[in-house]
Amino acid sequence: MSKAIRIHQVGGPDVLQWEETDVGAPGPGQARLKQTAVGLNYIDVYHRTGLYPVALPFTPGMEAAGIVDAVGAGVTHLKVGDRVAYASVMGAYAEERLIAADRLIKLPDTISDVTAAAMMLQGMTARYLIRDIYKVGPGDTILVHAAAGGVGLIVCQWAAALGATVIGTVSTDEKAALAKANGCHYPIVYAREDFQSRVLEITGGQKLAVVYDSVGKDTFMKSLDCLRPRGLMVLFGASSGAVPPVDLSVLAQKGSLLITRPILATFIADRPQLEANANDLIQVVTSGKVKVHVNQTYPLKDAAIAHRDLEARKTTGATVLTV
Repeated sequence: MSKAIRIHQVGGPDVLQWEETDVGAPGPGQARLKQTAVGLNYIDVYHRTGLYPVALPFTPGMEAAGIVDAVGAGVTHLKVGDRVAYASVMGAYAEERLIAADRLIKLPDTISDVTAAAMMLQGMTARYLIRDIYKVGPGDTILVHAAAGGVGLIVCQWAAALGATVIGTVSTDEKAALAKANGCHYPIVYAREDFQSRVLEITGGQKLAVVYDSVGKDTFMKSLDCLRPRGLMVLFGASSGAVPPVDLSVLAQKGSLLITRPILATFIADRPQLEANANDLIQVVTSGKVKVHVNQTYPLKDAAIAHRDLEARKTTGATVLTV
């Protein structure tokens, strides 16, 4: 019997239970994986707390890397022994699992399992944010909240490589230094600086075409005030809590602003979309333009400790749960 983290009721980190599971054989179109590394993401917290409801009981986790252990009928693009990774598929906190084979991406030898587990969800999120939602390029100035987090560090590096000027918010001087070392031209420590005022200062009052906000409640309204007329607010998370209901006439008052609330699953819904996104990510990481920083690792069985540290903002970059 293999083991997995299971959640039987929503709540704090203590609801993450380490239990035996019976995985079974893959069915048609499926593969069975022996997982080696699992990515930790803030969406895991949203699922655990019930902010994003999931039918109980369930195994949390949205990305991992591992080795194909068996394939079901009709699977032709994978074979036993292939190194693979995936993102945006629930059930990653497990030693072994079954998964739809068309969700798996083969890994090149240049990318380790730990790096792959850390980069798939956060990296493909970064890719759709700056290539699909808004095509960042030379001359753009962008604001990235949580710039020293997993997605933030990738967005900063990738956007800088595309020629953009990057402004980022962080909570400490240490995180400011980390963000600056990874493409963030203007890190703002929000504990002592008003980020809205700093954005106006940096841009000479011109404001921004786009803001990337994964923080939510604490930053949302001031983020709107950082946007120029017809600017785009990209709300893709809520680490500080959900944004309260907003009177949409505010968008008109602030300059005919646009807003979107995207999720990765929409942008990798079919196989061609998934391959295009993953291949771009693998290419930019292999080229060295984007470095994936795995700054914390925990044994999978200690996922509760990892969740506590993530929520306490003790982590930077990516965190991986090792199997």
